[in-house]
Amino acid sequence: QDYYGKELQKSEDLKTNACVTLARPLPKVVRDALEHVHEEVVARYYGCGLVIPECLSSRRILDLGSGSGRDCYVLSQLVGEQGHVTGIDMTEGQVEVAKKHIAYHMDKFGYRKPNVEFLHGYMEKLGDAGLADESYDIVISNCVINLAPDKRAVLQEAFRVLKPGGEMYFSDVYASQRLSETVWKHSVLWGECLAGALYWRDLFSIAEEVGFSPPCLVTASPITIGDKELEGIVGDTHFVSATFRLFKVPGGSRAGPGQVIYNGGIVGHEQELVFDANFTFKEGEVVDVDAEMAAILRSSRFAEEFLIRAGANATALQGNCC
Repeated sequence: QDYYGKELQKSEDLKTNACVTLARPLPKVVRDALEHVHEEVVARYYGCGLVIPECLSSRRILDLGSGSGRDCYVLSQLVGEQGHVTGIDMTEGQVEVAKKHIAYHMDKFGYRKPNVEFLHGYMEKLGDAGLADESYDIVISNCVINLAPDKRAVLQEAFRVLKPGGEMYFSDVYASQRLSETVWKHSVLWGECLAGALYWRDLFSIAEEVGFSPPCLVTASPITIGDKELEGIVGDTHFVSATFRLFKVPGGSRAGPGQVIYNGGIVGHEQELVFDANFTFKEGEVVDVDAEMAAILRSSRFAEEFLIRAGANATALQGNCC
């Protein structure tokens, strides 16, 4: 908390690119929404680019580690006045910055009442902040789960508050191996999102234990460390910033592989929807999908955007979404 509240005063103070790596190219509607966010909120934000999934109109979204509120104010515009965005962060100073600008943004967006709220609390203990079971359509997180010592608790809580068919869409930092105690205890490496990086294989095992579908990799990019002292401490460990999507798929949704056709109805993705690193859906095109992807599309908010039918050409399947 001290690192983000005191040592870092602006994004330029970061010593690595771990928390400034863009997740993927942003649609125009998202870029335009970012232009409307107050300059102090943007300057005090330390996340990995923008973590914005698709198909958001009227949805309820929870942002874990919302910081100064930048992503929340972008999402506020994308969900619309009938949607709702909750941000939760452990750093009181960051929450105060976010709350300070609620009236400014609601006036700028033309909303009669706020559709955002900011809570001081911990993502491992969402119940303590009053967040109920199955109360959100989407949980997002932007380069902060690495700051939580108990990552299983974070995923478990996210799973709990998601509605059936809900999604956890998040960027974070991952390591090529489990980290040493020297790295784990280094305060600057913690603040720079590296010391708490999860060994990437552990994400898959934790997700399965909690009940999520296998992680779908959206995009990944290498992290560079521009500080010789920090490079010496991490040694031969490599780090990446990666975006994954996890779904809370109801048990009865799994019914084998299928064929899907995207209807082009998602704003900003009318011609094609790049769902993850394996699946890109072009408007009107028939795509064979495996059982896991068929279940995800069938049970999630994407169901109304696809024609989904059972059966598929098994030889054409692109493999598990992970």
